[in-house]
Amino acid sequence: MHRVRTVLNNLVPLAPLIHNAVGPEGFASWLLRSGNASCTVMVSSTRHYNAPVQTEPFLNGSSSAYVEEMYNAWLADPKSVHVSWDSFFRNSTAGAAPGQAYQPPPSLAAPGRNQVPVTSIAPYLGGSGAPALGGQINEKVIDDHLAVQAIIRSYQARGHLVADLDPLGITYADLHGTYTDRKGAPPEQVVRHYMLDEADMDRVFKLPSTTFIGGKEKALSLREILRRLETAYCRHIGCEFMFINSLEQCNWIRQKLESPGIMEMDHDEKRLILARLTRATGFESFLARKWSSEKRFGLEGCEILIPAMKQVIDKSTELGVESIVMGMPHRGRLNVLANVCRKPLEQIFTQFAALEAADDGSGDVKYHLGTYIERLNRVTNKNIRLAVVANPSHLEAVDPVVQGKTRAEQFYRGDGEGKKVMSLLLHGDAAFCGQGIVYETFHLSDLPDYTTHGTVHIVVNNQIGFTTDPRHSRSSPYCTDVARVVNAPIFHVNSDDPESVMHVCKIAAEWRATFHKDVVIDIVCYRRNGHNEIDEPMFTQPLMYRKIKNTPHVLDKYAEKLIQEGVVTPEEVKDVKEKYEKICEESYVNARKETHIKYKDWLDSPWSGFFEGKDPLKVSPTGVKEDTLVHIGKRMSSPPPNAAEFIIHKGIERILKSRMEMVEARVVDWALGEAMAFGSLLKEGIHVRLSGQDVERGTFSHRHHVLHHQTVDKATYRPLCHMYPDQGPYTVCNSSLSEFGVVGFELGYSMTNPNALVCWEAQFGDFNNTAQCIIDQFISSGQAKWVRQSGLVMLLPHALEGMGPEHSSARLERFLQMSSDDPDYFPPESEEFAVRQLHDINWIVANCSTPANYFHILRRQIALPFRKPLILMTPKSLLRHPEARSSFDLMTENTEFLRVIPEEGAATENPSGVKKLLFCSGKVYYDLKKARNEKKLEKDIAIARVEQISPFPYDLVKKECAKYPNAALCWAQEEAKNQGSWTYVQPRFNTTLNGSRDVSYAGRPTAASPATGSKMQHLRELTALLDDAMAV
Repeated sequence: MHRVRTVLNNLVPLAPLIHNAVGPEGFASWLLRSGNASCTVMVSSTRHYNAPVQTEPFLNGSSSAYVEEMYNAWLADPKSVHVSWDSFFRNSTAGAAPGQAYQPPPSLAAPGRNQVPVTSIAPYLGGSGAPALGGQINEKVIDDHLAVQAIIRSYQARGHLVADLDPLGITYADLHGTYTDRKGAPPEQVVRHYMLDEADMDRVFKLPSTTFIGGKEKALSLREILRRLETAYCRHIGCEFMFINSLEQCNWIRQKLESPGIMEMDHDEKRLILARLTRATGFESFLARKWSSEKRFGLEGCEILIPAMKQVIDKSTELGVESIVMGMPHRGRLNVLANVCRKPLEQIFTQFAALEAADDGSGDVKYHLGTYIERLNRVTNKNIRLAVVANPSHLEAVDPVVQGKTRAEQFYRGDGEGKKVMSLLLHGDAAFCGQGIVYETFHLSDLPDYTTHGTVHIVVNNQIGFTTDPRHSRSSPYCTDVARVVNAPIFHVNSDDPESVMHVCKIAAEWRATFHKDVVIDIVCYRRNGHNEIDEPMFTQPLMYRKIKNTPHVLDKYAEKLIQEGVVTPEEVKDVKEKYEKICEESYVNARKETHIKYKDWLDSPWSGFFEGKDPLKVSPTGVKEDTLVHIGKRMSSPPPNAAEFIIHKGIERILKSRMEMVEARVVDWALGEAMAFGSLLKEGIHVRLSGQDVERGTFSHRHHVLHHQTVDKATYRPLCHMYPDQGPYTVCNSSLSEFGVVGFELGYSMTNPNALVCWEAQFGDFNNTAQCIIDQFISSGQAKWVRQSGLVMLLPHALEGMGPEHSSARLERFLQMSSDDPDYFPPESEEFAVRQLHDINWIVANCSTPANYFHILRRQIALPFRKPLILMTPKSLLRHPEARSSFDLMTENTEFLRVIPEEGAATENPSGVKKLLFCSGKVYYDLKKARNEKKLEKDIAIARVEQISPFPYDLVKKECAKYPNAALCWAQEEAKNQGSWTYVQPRFNTTLNGSRDVSYAGRPTAASPATGSKMQHLRELTALLDDAMAV
């Protein structure tokens, strides 16, 4: 077949001569029909010599005397001349027309235009034998071989369209007939117009190199070719892979699906499937009996998921994987925890009892909880770590979290190729195609700083989403079509054929180990109950559920099959069932003795050794030696050392020069303060990771953590990676243009190791709400629900600077509204007041106004004896504001983060004479200060900055108010009254002062939009705000 293709390739130069386009089937016919002399097909006999030079043609410029001499020699003895002369003289004497007698000798050169070597097609000419030299080819031969090749390819590309995938035989009825109905007649939508006649069925065809159906045989009859293709592509496995661009990868999949006997299993393997299926089915029926009215989102209808997951895990551990991070929705979760992770059944059963919790937290429903287990894999006899990440009801939201956790584990293990740690994601059919986060997560799969080197995706395809049919829930033919964007092969498989399911799971695990790319297994199954156990599905899917009621369990079908095959006896089947039933009953009895549940049993990311032996209220110092600051400052101000040829942009040279001047003047701006925080943590061996859109340069062109050679592509220098010889690793990476996916990823990354500073920066704070689901469901409430801590830092550029409604506000009010401290409770004042507040709250919200405070709050994230998310409003214009600079004196040893920065100017000289005390936060301080100076009110108005807004610094605010007993108190903010901090701080001021003094408001009035789009309006509002604040 390859040679026939070669023939056609050699004829390609003729293509422009074809005035009327013809299909591949009619190509040879067209050649032979054409009367154009330049388009005749000549067949040349080619011999292959090892001679390095071409044999020369003989009739180029010979003299008549020479020809005559040759002729006389030939007459005397034909063998005395060269064979070409012999041929020429024979043809001439036989009466060949002038110009037709010459027969060229064998050539080492490639055939000329319109020529094909006869040896390439002689074997495929049927019974007609090789044609005489110069004779015509049987045109049907080429056409038929092309047709057979097209048929083979069409099965590989479209066989899945007619595969018998649905155990109910409903959803795919318009496309999928059953295999047995067709009896080998190829379906029209697969082969299209490439069909051959019935008479050709027993003709033998040479197989192309792109198929493996022959095994060791090189040629098969058409009937057998079709039979084998049907078996490979149209039974219970439908595979989509021909869109993959790599021939190697396509051939790898073809070999795994087409090789004869590839799916055969021995008796032990079949018994193992049966045992696992029995446990999966037994677990669900046990729960159904004991807690019939409880929601548990059981797996009935897709019990094969459990053996499928175990097969992926077994094969992966055999191929070197030591740790698997899993994310999944609620359906089947308890079964996965029990039978895949082997979580003690007692712990699962106690979740059904209404018991008190023995530890902190508010908990979550049982089918959302995660777990972490290290156990021996009995099949491979290797240790395996399994983590199921806790997740909310928001379907697919856990996907990027799993990927981030997996990536972090790979990073800390030095597993740069993903050979030891892998992720396994489970999906529902409706969510997989309905939730955009699936697409965002797929697009992280091949990015250098986000890849996990291949994820195995398993779709539990119930063919329904709650009550919605697929035809109303997606526009694509399959729910898995989203995976095609990353060239992931997709294996659709009928859940009622356990052996086919095991086969695709084995292929998927091997694919991931071989190519380190994503792969999708689509288990087409059904949901035996409603959306949950107390839901009535007959309201909306009466026909489907009538069919389901009459469908036997897959366990019964498979057990019957194995009994018929003689693999097991009915007694053995019964024995396996009863054994597992007994295990469940014993665990149930033990569970009833429990008096409390422990949330810690369900922790998905334990930090062994982090909390042990630590004073839970002792914070390490955040100030550092001045030498460290100078060293980091100088490194950040210098081009690459020993690289004179590294050409830096002139603008960056100016930035480096100004940085060096600041270091010499012992001050830092915002970018340098951040670099010193990062660099000093790196010096302590802490891993720092900064991720987000455009973070390498910084949205506002201030950071420049990656310097680019101006004339050499991809030549870069990262100063923070070269601070100290034994420093921690520094990662700074521009992300894809996604917030939901990337924030989820960084959250997962931060869960893995407490000794790492993981930061995500928004391009503008306004865009964080695209990731609102991660913020609400994971970051703000994760510890309360799942006793899981995270030190993730969210850097959100925030300030009203006349840039319009979408470039002004990080929605500070939303983060404050979700803070869990009580506005009416002033905690007892003590030495540990500040750290105790941090310990008790769900996250920290701050709006710093100085680089030194920014430096300290970043370092404090690691200095704390626990981890809390930090929500940080970061500046825009302050990045270059000449007053927004800090002296080294505020960053050296014995300095710390200032929750409130008190007034330090003239007003402090006579506090009782101060008429007004303004409290504010962030950038607006510099506006207020400027207005005060312009109005010469330095002695009349004191301005205090609340840097940490939540938890609220009651003690310091109280102290500051007491300092100015006669001053009117006012909160000033640039945000609208219903936004920003006002609604959060107002009741807390009241609690601080115990109602003894009123606090007024100075700022913009309430508004629906965060900011105006008009520059003039912006300036008018700002003037009104400042006038209001300065009124005494």
